[in-house]
Amino acid sequence: MREPTIARNYAEALLALAGKAGDVEGWGRMMQDVAALVRDDRAVRRFLDNPRRSADDKCVVLRQALQDRMPRLFVRFLESVVQNRRQSLIPAIAAEYATLVDERLGRVAAEVTLARAPQAGEVEAITAALATSVGKPVVTTVLVNPEILGGVIVRIGDTLRDGSVRRRLAALRGALVAGATR
Repeated sequence: MREPTIARNYAEALLALAGKAGDVEGWGRMMQDVAALVRDDRAVRRFLDNPRRSADDKCVVLRQALQDRMPRLFVRFLESVVQNRRQSLIPAIAAEYATLVDERLGRVAAEVTLARAPQAGEVEAITAALATSVGKPVVTTVLVNPEILGGVIVRIGDTLRDGSVRRRLAALRGALVAGATR
């Protein structure tokens, strides 16, 4: 089985557990926190990926670290991921879980890239415009990339809308070069 399929299967199991617990979005936040820890903290990643440590040892450490902060059932889920040697998939499981929650709640995730940090109200205005455009509630994640020079790039699923100044300048350059070669 391929990794995206495995991650999706784990995410579906987590969604079922979260549904039983009655806190689908709260469990999503916890999963995002754990995924960020695994992705961003080199020591945690090295510990979990260490083949010299048994899965049981890893589970004991996880249980001790998380038992007072997260529901027991959630910690047991993470232990099963580690027991099955799928800890490297935790960030992918978190992403799949977020997608499943969005589908369940009838909303769409949008990634918006701006050239500078947004000012007050800009994110809300962009989110409202996107919600009108797609006809569903939108959850917006904002990224800042000064290299786009200005404008906005929006990614919703597989659809990319590039309204960046950088793209427009590249198109203008292409047109000028094409006109000069005639």
